[in-house]
Amino acid sequence: MLSFLLLLLVWPGKFGALFASIPFTIFAALYCVLFGLVGSVGLSFLQFTNMNSMRNLFIAGVSLFLGLSVPQYFFQYTTTAQHGPAHTKAGWFNDFINTTFSSPPTVALIVAVFLDNTLDYKDTANDRGMPWWVKFRTFKGDSRNEEFYTLPFNLNRFFPPS
Repeated sequence: MLSFLLLLLVWPGKFGALFASIPFTIFAALYCVLFGLVGSVGLSFLQFTNMNSMRNLFIAGVSLFLGLSVPQYFFQYTTTAQHGPAHTKAGWFNDFINTTFSSPPTVALIVAVFLDNTLDYKDTANDRGMPWWVKFRTFKGDSRNEEFYTLPFNLNRFFPPS
């Protein structure tokens, strides 16, 4: 048993050595490709919304603009003042605010979610793309879901359905 544990503990070092041997240019290229892919997948969710709606255009535009400009403000403020815009006696609070608002995707997400849930959302379910997501909110719509989400070894017969 101890020999198995020792063999198991050797593997992380080997993977670390493998990753350390990757040239920086290859790593940078993979970084660009993967973040580009993540960004494009995120933008592909807009296909289910009505982008002819002024409400949705406003939300997308303001969230992208503020997602780019607020972190730039935090960066410029930090370089000139040697501390972030949030500068109180609570260091943990300063770190939290300065880190959160220095990230463009985080700022864009916060603004988009806030605007989407506050700007006249009652009668805009179709414009927001909500009917498309309804079929994914329940597991009872597709018979394959019950097969996929059951417990192994048929243990679900011991637990009552929710």
